[in-house]
Amino acid sequence: MLTLWRTALLFVVLMLCRVIFTLYNADIFGTIEWSEVPMLFYGGVRFDIISICYAFGVWIVLSLLPLHTREKSWYCTALYWYYTVVGAICVAINLADAIYFRYTQKRFTAEEILFADNSNSAQLILKFAAENLHLVVIGFALIALLAWGYRRKMKVAVLLERWYFYAVNTVVLCLTIVACIAGIRGGLSRMARPTAIPYSLKFAKSSDKANIVLSNPFCILRTSGNTALTVPHYFDSEELATIYTPYHTPDSNSEFKARNVVIFVTESISAENSAYLSPDLYQGENRRGYTPFLDSLMKSGYTMKRMYANGKRSIQALPSVWGSIPSLVEPFVLMPQSLGESRPLPMLLKEEGYSTAFFCGSERGSMGFDAYAISAGFERCISKEEYERAHGNNDFDGYWGIWDDKFLSFMGEQIDTLQEPFLASVFTISSHHPFVLPEQWRERLPKSDCPIQPCAAYLDGAVEKFFRENRDKSWFDSTIFVFVADHVSSEHYAERTNSSPGDFHIVGLFYTPDGSLQGEFAEPASQIDIMPTLLTALGYNKPYFAYGRDLFDSNALPLTVVYDNGAYKAFSEDRVYIFTEDALREVYDTADINRENNLIESEYSATVERHIKAYIQQYYEHAERKSYIVPDSLSTGNARR
Repeated sequence: MLTLWRTALLFVVLMLCRVIFTLYNADIFGTIEWSEVPMLFYGGVRFDIISICYAFGVWIVLSLLPLHTREKSWYCTALYWYYTVVGAICVAINLADAIYFRYTQKRFTAEEILFADNSNSAQLILKFAAENLHLVVIGFALIALLAWGYRRKMKVAVLLERWYFYAVNTVVLCLTIVACIAGIRGGLSRMARPTAIPYSLKFAKSSDKANIVLSNPFCILRTSGNTALTVPHYFDSEELATIYTPYHTPDSNSEFKARNVVIFVTESISAENSAYLSPDLYQGENRRGYTPFLDSLMKSGYTMKRMYANGKRSIQALPSVWGSIPSLVEPFVLMPQSLGESRPLPMLLKEEGYSTAFFCGSERGSMGFDAYAISAGFERCISKEEYERAHGNNDFDGYWGIWDDKFLSFMGEQIDTLQEPFLASVFTISSHHPFVLPEQWRERLPKSDCPIQPCAAYLDGAVEKFFRENRDKSWFDSTIFVFVADHVSSEHYAERTNSSPGDFHIVGLFYTPDGSLQGEFAEPASQIDIMPTLLTALGYNKPYFAYGRDLFDSNALPLTVVYDNGAYKAFSEDRVYIFTEDALREVYDTADINRENNLIESEYSATVERHIKAYIQQYYEHAERKSYIVPDSLSTGNARR
């Protein structure tokens, strides 16, 4: 009971710090409607739970150890000082954040601690304290509240006799540890992942207000393993813009075509599963590959023969596909800078009158997808819970969510309710470890020694079923369908998929039932190119921000850059360029999968090196500014990509 009381007191103090932080920066956040308060409060509680589990987890465990040692005076004193000192640090950082935020527009993270050893740090702290004495007084008051509350005596019934003490306290300790793990992960299901900073967007209407939900020590401890943001300066601003820029200025005279858009982000569908993309792997064999239906769409659609993922994790795919923002050293959505202002594809199309919806058959909150979807501009997020309310709970795969074929059918039903034009995107889940399949599909799917292949065939069949069920609907013929995998599967069989660029090579295509988009794109492309290319296909005529290139633009440099395992890799038509330590160090023929012949001496390319440097510099300069939008001052005309 005492531990519960003291933990509740921590919640009260952290929430008071949040209120002070909000009031102190009210002019930045703007008007907060009463309707927003419940979600902001709920989100704040969620992040405070994590903060307490992070900062006070050791204290909680030591307070509940099933040992009589915890009744000793020295033990109680040690726990008191742990609670009070750590609590004081939390209060101090939270209140300091109220001041700091006004200058940086971001919450205090581990990055700031790395720069706290400057010679003038102490002087600055004293100066800010003198200018904000009222916050200093409030801070001491909150710390005193923690100290007083901890010492407050309560009448507690304690089981001191025999085995009761050990049994009851052991159970309580185990349940508390489980609760702490659930608090940090956001749940106990296998779909839950440790909560990241961008999850705060789920509880706020804007990225600015999402900072209200956040709290320290969460922001510090969650980012403590991250390296500080380092912005390289290879070129001055004028030269940089001539080499590479994320500002796109399409022809303002082009006519916007309000066609529906459906984007399939498919789990782990590598190019090696497609006989169309990898015909050499299926020569002389009496089989059609594992994606025959998608292959048929590739033959009649606009296919990227060399589509590459911008990362190797699902969490990196959605910002790349929807926002044309890649992940470099770390996943973009895990960076505190990801809360900066941006205008991804859903936002741009909403401004053109589109209704928007994101579909994922896993439970709500899984992988943080819905949080990012909301921040990207999707109006509705439809998950496992909505499916089971409509169709019962017999279609759960036992691991990740609803079987793909069932959920895609449900998506078709939900699309019928969307107002046209619409943007709908789905993340499929069944082609993922442990690679289980619906019983009724198992016998009809091709057999293989590689566990991903039957799952790829199942996903292909599920997509074919979706097309069959919806091809006669009024919205179907006026829709652009986009298919792209999130990353290459961890399970693969082709030797070339073990090394770059094969370990990034995925399925990617545009398909229109009316045949308006046809052909092959043979040059390297990546997920971040989908948004610019799609906007061109729609005739979008306003400036926008995207790191990718418009594949219809023949002037764009045919080069794709990714970050992998400590190096930047650039893929051209027949070369792999490896950039490390601020210079181009290796060049290989793409066929040289064992990296036996470094061609750097004979094929060093200053153009490629300059492009990679400009790409990196533009990425981190915008991250530093937390700005992923086109400036108002941008003149009309065509920007170089």
